[in-house]
Amino acid sequence: MFTDGTKQVQPFAPDGGIPAELGVDIDRVSHVEAYLTNAVLRDMTVIDTPGLGSLDSSSVARTQKLLGATRLSGSLDGDDDSTGDTSAEDDTLDDNSRGALVGAEAVLYVVTQGVRSDDHQALAAFTAATAAREAGPVNAIAVLNKADTIPPESVDGADGDVWTAASLLARKQAAVLRPRVADVLPVIGLLAESTETGAFTPTEAEALRTLAGLDDGDLEVMLVSADIFTSWECDVPAGVRVRLLEKLDLFGIRHAVDVIRAEPGVTVGALHRKLLDVSGLAAVRTRLAEVFAARADGIKAAAALASITAFAHDSGDRAEKQRVHDAIEMLLARPEAHQLRLLETLTLVTSGAVEMPDDLTEEVLRVGSNADVAAQLGMPGAPADQLAAYALERAGWWRSFASFGATPGQARVAHVVHRAYFLLWQRLKGRGGQNPAPPAHQGVRR
Repeated sequence: MFTDGTKQVQPFAPDGGIPAELGVDIDRVSHVEAYLTNAVLRDMTVIDTPGLGSLDSSSVARTQKLLGATRLSGSLDGDDDSTGDTSAEDDTLDDNSRGALVGAEAVLYVVTQGVRSDDHQALAAFTAATAAREAGPVNAIAVLNKADTIPPESVDGADGDVWTAASLLARKQAAVLRPRVADVLPVIGLLAESTETGAFTPTEAEALRTLAGLDDGDLEVMLVSADIFTSWECDVPAGVRVRLLEKLDLFGIRHAVDVIRAEPGVTVGALHRKLLDVSGLAAVRTRLAEVFAARADGIKAAAALASITAFAHDSGDRAEKQRVHDAIEMLLARPEAHQLRLLETLTLVTSGAVEMPDDLTEEVLRVGSNADVAAQLGMPGAPADQLAAYALERAGWWRSFASFGATPGQARVAHVVHRAYFLLWQRLKGRGGQNPAPPAHQGVRR
């Protein structure tokens, strides 16, 4: 899509990716739309931005502008001075970029092994740019990519296991980045891409079978480094080994060889699935469904109500504004619409508009960022009776907190969380069609 609104259609490159050269003046390009035949994208529009750590400074600048980060901090390059260029040109996004940002309902943020200050700032920028919508900036997940490159010895408790090290590190990063993100998940993007896109071929699977037949000592030496792996003399041609590195890297090769040795008759399809399993992509998809997809209807409904409210406000008719306000309040009072209140509450907490103690912030995020009842209550695998008792207990606690010791803003949050717990209790007890007043609980305790 060009900046003047015209379009030009181009085919994908032979490798299935976007062509490196578009053959047009890049300054005239507003954005590139890629249409893929992938069922995962059927209900999802992906807006991809260059990384903030890109070697291309112009790409970094475009991403900062898209996030609105230049307005927040002037510079995200890690320097202490905040005298970055704040000219009108930097502050002004084109209509398509602004629409993409304001319309974005979620962010999947890729982090490295160390959380940097610009990670915080970029996530804060997304929060600030979208906080005006009732749907809010609560839909954020971080992905710790290249999890296979984390040295196990660098993470306490990993016991020499790469994936354990990645999981522990992701957990630490989640604690650092909250409440800006709902979770941090480790993933090996290369493995996921190679297996999910079909780039890993039967020819390469046969090469792995040959490698699996090598002497243990030779194989261990080969897997020390990429250079040794490609230069060591063996029956697998060096060119094939280079392709294996490009598609699986050393971690994926080692894992595939271990699978083949454990199951000599494993099929190519089964090997694909096992490599995909170890990539961590399944966990990312599950979390996407829990945090994003399960709440998509609520987010869209909140955005629609915000638009109706804005339309009524712009009409200048006070009576009309009041009628719209009253109608929305009646709608939001219904139990099935409480998700909208919860989304608004999550926005207040994650944007910092209402400050909460860390443990309560964590609880609000858990209740509002999951679709599964047990996950909302932080009790996976617990029986229904236990879940119901806990939901009622927490409903009482939040009701008491709203009345004793909370600031006005915290009380507003507490009332919403209280009702969320009470509705969960009703659901667990099979009383979804009734709406009795919850029993009073005295005192505030944790």
